[in-house]
Amino acid sequence: MSDFRQDFIRFALDKQVLRFGEFITKAGRKSPYFFNAGLFNDGLSTLHLSRFYATSIIESGIGFDMLFGPAYKGIILAAGATMAMAEQGRNVPFAYNRKEAKDHGEGGTLVGAPLQGRVLIIDDVISAGTSVRESVELIRAAGAEPAGVAIALDRMERGAGELSAVQEVAQQYGMPVVAIATLKDLLGFLEGSPELAQHLEAVRAYRAQYGVND
Repeated sequence: MSDFRQDFIRFALDKQVLRFGEFITKAGRKSPYFFNAGLFNDGLSTLHLSRFYATSIIESGIGFDMLFGPAYKGIILAAGATMAMAEQGRNVPFAYNRKEAKDHGEGGTLVGAPLQGRVLIIDDVISAGTSVRESVELIRAAGAEPAGVAIALDRMERGAGELSAVQEVAQQYGMPVVAIATLKDLLGFLEGSPELAQHLEAVRAYRAQYGVND
């Protein structure tokens, strides 16, 4: 079986979701690569992305009963990943929130299946952890239990302290974070790609300066 993590990185490069060069991150760091999941913006790329999420979630072995996608990016991810999991023989419900409470129809901010049991949150990346915190509060308020977070890429770099945003979320809420691919996978991909070899040292140096241990 091919390594889906390496396949995902190749796919992200092909779609120009992952690019190399000089970019400034939200934290003001000069990064040699940039990942923008918003560029998975057509039917075929979203289908492939959803299948990568489904594979990584199932392979992780995390126990969960349903998916929750925080507005707005998480909505399409939750819908897509549950469809892809259904293709793989696992049918699970999903829910998402809207940013504004609705005063007619079903009302409230939650849409989809009722939040119950163990709820896996799905998003593109974890940067400040704000959307995870809001999701955890919504899930707990409904009497359900947050089971973990699934993301596309873990940049494996320090936040304000010694931990990465992903490690902070895992520690703060006592739940696992599963990524389709990590910075470590990206380095492995570059090491095996002669055509991208010119970017390897810059990414290694960035990890040495800002990285965390996995």
